[in-house]
Amino acid sequence: MIGRIAGRLEYRGSDHVLIDVRGVGYIVHVSDRTLAQLPAPGAAIALYTELLVREDLLQLFGFPTLLEKEWHRLLMGVQGVGAKAAMAILSTLGADGVGRAIALGDWNAVRAAPGIGPKIAQRVVLELKNKAPGLMAMAVTAPAAAVIDTGDAGDLPEVAAPAAPPQNLPAPAASAEALSALINLGYSHGDAASAVAQASGSEPEAGTPALIRAALRLLAPKG
Repeated sequence: MIGRIAGRLEYRGSDHVLIDVRGVGYIVHVSDRTLAQLPAPGAAIALYTELLVREDLLQLFGFPTLLEKEWHRLLMGVQGVGAKAAMAILSTLGADGVGRAIALGDWNAVRAAPGIGPKIAQRVVLELKNKAPGLMAMAVTAPAAAVIDTGDAGDLPEVAAPAAPPQNLPAPAASAEALSALINLGYSHGDAASAVAQASGSEPEAGTPALIRAALRLLAPKG
């Protein structure tokens, strides 16, 4: 299994890139969002990868974070969602957006992805809703696959050391911290994830304390 590739970006296609690793070129399919974030050809890059094996085909799919890779794997586990459909959902919503939509039961957001009909969108939300809290929490610890360009095209790039998390964590890290706090207060994973997703959707730039307060207001008994 090829789980990560680090090398030089040779070219960018419409839905894939070619990465040179010590003279061997790997074609890696990526989402539109990932493609837009990548540097120009010649730069050093790294992507986490998932290898799709079929009788007549081997395909690599690339992701900038382990969180996105895990969402792609879970999406492919839903009946009717293949590798390209999972990529379409991630291209439309991003990893954080997928988690928020599923936690809120917002199948219309999933349906917005090209090629995803209402039945499949509803199935995605129904089958993965219990997975959303765990992946939202994963956002704090999952590293990116970024590299530092050494400037020497003949060498492999050096792996960047993970940065220390800032004190006022931005989304999605703030969402994961808020989710963990609510679960520690005794709320169920599902209720906590739904409240945090709704709060972060209303205040995308809110830090952890603000998200916790907003989520608690949503969880408070009505009437």
